[in-house]
Amino acid sequence: MTVGALTVPRRPVSTTPDVREPAVSNTRLAIVIVITAESMLFAGLIGMFLVFRLSQNWPPPDLPRLPVGITALNSVVLFASLVPLTRALRGARAHDGTGRGGVKIAALLGGLFLTIQGVEWLRLLAHGLTPGSSVYGGTFYLLIGTHGLHVLVAVVWLTVLAVLERRARRGWNSWAGLEMCTLYWYFVCGLWAVLFPLVYIY
Repeated sequence: MTVGALTVPRRPVSTTPDVREPAVSNTRLAIVIVITAESMLFAGLIGMFLVFRLSQNWPPPDLPRLPVGITALNSVVLFASLVPLTRALRGARAHDGTGRGGVKIAALLGGLFLTIQGVEWLRLLAHGLTPGSSVYGGTFYLLIGTHGLHVLVAVVWLTVLAVLERRARRGWNSWAGLEMCTLYWYFVCGLWAVLFPLVYIY
């Protein structure tokens, strides 16, 4: 019996490293951190609003009332944008054409929301409700204006994604950016669900 016959054959060593995907992707973790920070910001602003709201006559009798009716309809426009955006994300995850164009529709609805809100702001300013008119006006423009700025950022983000979607013939190569934007848009809409009744109705 030769030495070679007693030699145990060696198993080939795999050069491919064992890469395990993290439980939470980096993109999700990043947007969760952003949303957490923004939530803390708005928690402080809402707390400030409530302190002023409960400590004095609100709203002042000599200032115009906020447009509840048109703002309620405008809220429907904002919330309706969640439907096509959600379908677009589902389609991107499944790598099919389901919901294609939904990002564009969401961006248009978000832009419409900002336009209507801007027109109402111009009317309020013309009727004397300015940031310097009273604490009532100052807190209103600070709180709602900060939210409007976040909506503007999200609309620009959606617009960029809509352009990328239009250029992509075979669909999304990576839907990480779309997922981050969708989560942020849900945050913006959820925040408005709190701010609208608090500022306009309460």
